[in-house]
Amino acid sequence: MADIQQFDVELFVRIHRGLSNGFFDWLMPLLRNRFFWSPLYLFIIVFCIKSYKKQGYYIIGMILVTFAVGDLIASRLIKPFIGRIRPCNDISLANDIIHRVPCGSGYSFPSTHATNHFAIAIFLICLFYPKWKPILPLGIFWAFSIAFAQVYVGVHYPIDTMFGALLGTCIGFFTFYLYTKIKPAV
Repeated sequence: MADIQQFDVELFVRIHRGLSNGFFDWLMPLLRNRFFWSPLYLFIIVFCIKSYKKQGYYIIGMILVTFAVGDLIASRLIKPFIGRIRPCNDISLANDIIHRVPCGSGYSFPSTHATNHFAIAIFLICLFYPKWKPILPLGIFWAFSIAFAQVYVGVHYPIDTMFGALLGTCIGFFTFYLYTKIKPAV
């Protein structure tokens, strides 16, 4: 376990400091900001309602359920149980941290951003892939970029985001399965 933790810290420093550049310093804080993605969320809502009518409301409802389940499991159940300190609050990393965003006082494992965005991405991929194949790479890239930004800005270790991605993927598949069982007939 100590070897895994050491690898995680070394990988964190390689990403957080080693990839440091002006463009990423500008872009990564934006990618993890919930307001940055507001136009995308609005587009999804309008698209679902306009294209799918009544079923669109169920889709939006399931996206909200997907988000709520991810948030509940990651931030309310796992984080307090594990209690891992964020890298930006870890005294042993004080000399390595570049403060790009406020650190926050919550725990680090797993990344709730990664969990929620992978859950939503997987749900949307499962839903729309049969009709629109580009959603697969776009959805994965979207969720990955947000997870990567969490490490780059210094608020999560790589394993936090990897586990969050795995957890979110499972949640996305689960809520899509639920959606297929409750969706209205078209």
